[in-house]
Amino acid sequence: MDVSTDQELPSQDEDMEIRAVSGDRLTFFGDAVVAIALTLLALELPVPEGSTNSELWHSATSHRESYLAFMISFVVIAAHWRSHHRVFRYVTATNSRLTALTMYWLLTLVITPFATDVIGGEGAFQARFVFYAAVQFASCLLFILMVREVRRDGLQRAGTPPEVLTRSIRGIGMVALGFLVSIPVSLVTHWAYLCWIVVPVADTVVDRRRSRSAQQGPAD
Repeated sequence: MDVSTDQELPSQDEDMEIRAVSGDRLTFFGDAVVAIALTLLALELPVPEGSTNSELWHSATSHRESYLAFMISFVVIAAHWRSHHRVFRYVTATNSRLTALTMYWLLTLVITPFATDVIGGEGAFQARFVFYAAVQFASCLLFILMVREVRRDGLQRAGTPPEVLTRSIRGIGMVALGFLVSIPVSLVTHWAYLCWIVVPVADTVVDRRRSRSAQQGPAD
């Protein structure tokens, strides 16, 4: 007696729907964890104290390193979320490797509020700086691996512009380079923070000039 496999195996449409749901769930989960990381970041902010305006202002200025670290971390996490949103709106399926990489990436974002407290502390600048930069470099590296996995296994929607994945890898890659370069620089100067800004900005300027030259074309 022949047994039909139609009832045992999902149809092609059902399989595509299941894959799409898995991609959406991973994206929504990532958004939720990013929101939690930003909330934890804000909860760790020290509250200025004082019964007079001058005391309150003095207390606030004494915590300026913590407030600066908060702003840096907020921008970093927001940049990660923006890159994640730019790529994963095209992702329609997942696999075990992408899921694992996403979990590790989210772990680095959840650790960021703790790393922010560390770098905002007093003394031992090099050790605090290196720890924070290493966490952010790991986060950038994991995101690059996530995007490469999407491209390698064809997990993106058909018709996805190739430059979306390429530019995301390049953009986060330059941010990762900034954090990586800042680690040895921090052993020499406290101005190593500038590496986090200078490297990505310099790459953006070069990329814009290159695009402008390509649009103008070769001279006749």
